[in-house]
Amino acid sequence: MKTLYIECRMGAAGDMLSAALAELLPDKEAFVDELNSLGIPGIEYKLESSVKCGITGSHMKVTWEGKEEGEEHHEHHHEHSHHHHSGMHDIEHIVRDHINVPDKVKEDILAVYGLIAEAESHAHNRPVEEIHFHEVGTMDAVADVTAVCLLMYKLNPDRVVVSPVHVGSGQVRCVHGILPVPAPATAYILRNVPIYGGSVDGELCTPTGAALLKYFADDFAQMPVMRTEAVGYGMGKKDFTAANCVRAFLGESLDGGDTVTELNCNVDDMTAEEIGFAVNALFEAGALEVYTTAVGMKKSRPGTLITLLCRDEDKGKFAELIFKYTSTIGIREASYRRYKLERSVETVKTELGEVRRKVSGGYGVTREKFEYDDLAEIAAKHGMSMDEVRRIVSETVS
Repeated sequence: MKTLYIECRMGAAGDMLSAALAELLPDKEAFVDELNSLGIPGIEYKLESSVKCGITGSHMKVTWEGKEEGEEHHEHHHEHSHHHHSGMHDIEHIVRDHINVPDKVKEDILAVYGLIAEAESHAHNRPVEEIHFHEVGTMDAVADVTAVCLLMYKLNPDRVVVSPVHVGSGQVRCVHGILPVPAPATAYILRNVPIYGGSVDGELCTPTGAALLKYFADDFAQMPVMRTEAVGYGMGKKDFTAANCVRAFLGESLDGGDTVTELNCNVDDMTAEEIGFAVNALFEAGALEVYTTAVGMKKSRPGTLITLLCRDEDKGKFAELIFKYTSTIGIREASYRRYKLERSVETVKTELGEVRRKVSGGYGVTREKFEYDDLAEIAAKHGMSMDEVRRIVSETVS
């Protein structure tokens, strides 16, 4: 599975992310030329070599009408009486009418901006349509978001995993005054995301960086087991005792980056019918797998071990359901990393009608299997055995 892992040990900003992802491309200079041909009004991109703590990476320098915007201004999209304002309607106009990128990229750009506008709306307690962004920083931020969205479109990973995000600590100065770190908009965007502070005094993760991570991440976790093919370093402007960079790793994950939770319990006072009812109810609730095992319990009593597999985020729900549908008074939990083949379902036409075929592949193998329910329906309809139906369907397809 093509996996992109983004390491945010020093937070993230739009220019850091775009530089790190650009370094993953075979020809980053050609990509910068492409950015400069997009037609973003007044914007010019330049990918510069940058060294932090002895490590060489890239910094994406973005200028608007020849000026590079200060990070402390453009990253906080607050209102200011001395500048012309741009609202979401203006952003939409710029993106839809002035930027020459695929429609999918335009939708991504506007979705990222939607997250920022929603966060500012919450921070200021105003409707989204009343939220305005600085024009001084608007084009600069549009440029950062556009670059990252276009890079994600080109890299096209199957899965994006982001590390827990270092947000920094202390305070940050913005137009309205001095705000705590993380800034309110950043804190709002990063709800339900693992974040941490630390000894670094300053704002490490900006609202733009937070919105890009939140939008593209499939998961926030430690680095999965993967065979990396390229590593990119996107440098920030400021210097700290630690290298101020975002690292991006592109490669093949060896395990699909997938973990499952197992919940199990022993019962010795339920009938077979009651256990069957419980198993069916757990499957209907969305369990990945439920099965039973005959076990010998204390005092030589015969019993049943009920085992359920589910996604980690669903374990609380299934613990409640196991208590509801079984007589157990205790549940055990374990977490497993799962190796699985990539699966897809296709519908094929046969002389007996349409049949769904499940195709699984990966780790050097490919497997195909016809959907049991479809074969059973055809068998019942024509008065045939399953073996006959499977043989005819296989011959017709091949």
